[in-house]
Amino acid sequence: MTTLTTTPRADGFRMPAEWEPHSQAWMVWPERPDNWRLGGKPAQAAFSAVAKAIADFEPVTVCVSAGQYENARERLGHGNIRVVEISTDDAWVRDTGPTFVTNSSGAVRGIDWTFNAWGGLDGGLYANWVRDDQVARKILEIEGCARYRTDGFVLEGGSIHVDGEGSLITTEECLLNRNRNPHLSREQIEQMLREHLAIDTVIWLPDGLFNDETDGHVDNFCCYVRPGEVLLAWTDEPSDPNYPRCQAAMRVLEEARDAQGRQLLVHKMPIPGPIYATDEECAGVDLAAGTQERDPSIRLAGSYVNFLIVNGGIIAPKFNDAKDAEAEAILQRLFPDHRVVMVPGREILLGGGNIHCITQQQPAPQRR
Repeated sequence: MTTLTTTPRADGFRMPAEWEPHSQAWMVWPERPDNWRLGGKPAQAAFSAVAKAIADFEPVTVCVSAGQYENARERLGHGNIRVVEISTDDAWVRDTGPTFVTNSSGAVRGIDWTFNAWGGLDGGLYANWVRDDQVARKILEIEGCARYRTDGFVLEGGSIHVDGEGSLITTEECLLNRNRNPHLSREQIEQMLREHLAIDTVIWLPDGLFNDETDGHVDNFCCYVRPGEVLLAWTDEPSDPNYPRCQAAMRVLEEARDAQGRQLLVHKMPIPGPIYATDEECAGVDLAAGTQERDPSIRLAGSYVNFLIVNGGIIAPKFNDAKDAEAEAILQRLFPDHRVVMVPGREILLGGGNIHCITQQQPAPQRR
């Protein structure tokens, strides 16, 4: 595997939008007992359902530890799912896997961002994270993709969304957090994004969803549905702690212009819940020093925005919530050419994220 010393932009590469064609999707098998309850068994059932839903539209590769290989291979019975053995610390491949970039002559490369478990020793969710920081490199080696490594620049894939036409959306709460890149200014961070993703415009939302333990990843709060249009998690309830966050985001989005000079059309997606873990669910999680505590009094950052666009489909979470049907209808309206598949998301949410967080798309080679 080649590790390059140039940047994607200088080499003619860009990050495609999620709705552009994929060659496959990546996932990592959950088993960490101090994050996933009951030794990860309920989460494994949930991840299996997501993998099989995606596999109806495109190939899936699931990274599994040696100890879980046999179990995962049996549970992931689908002709379109490949299982590979990779050691990891946890199962959030959106944040630990590579961000793939493509060029117009059919090449695919990958960015291996530095990973510090969402904050390192200052608010990070676990220590140590060495194996998770190796995941992107291992995936790129399996795929034979050249690698760009951002040593000393921390970024998670869930903290960014792009429209494929030069615009990126993110949150100040995450990218400007002192526990990511305290040595860099906003302008220097923007420059890193421009050079690595080939974008020209960064739209900064102030915050992500309330109580999001990733420090407000944008993929749990706001995403592009097509160029010039975004979907924003929304509540009209002033007493909801998300209310000021939604209002602040809307003000930014209404004022923003994207890289093509467009004013954004903002669609609203209701926020489910409020959702809380039960005493029983929390009791099933192993206790370990330095790991995020699970407490039934802490509101979970549930969101229907945390979906994955696949080839011809939308794989989105449902929560056995009164708003599930409305969320499905909104997604079907916004993606009329896609088949919307709702998959139970509660077990994934209990671990701290959802469908977009546990997946990473690999774009298909594009020739233009």
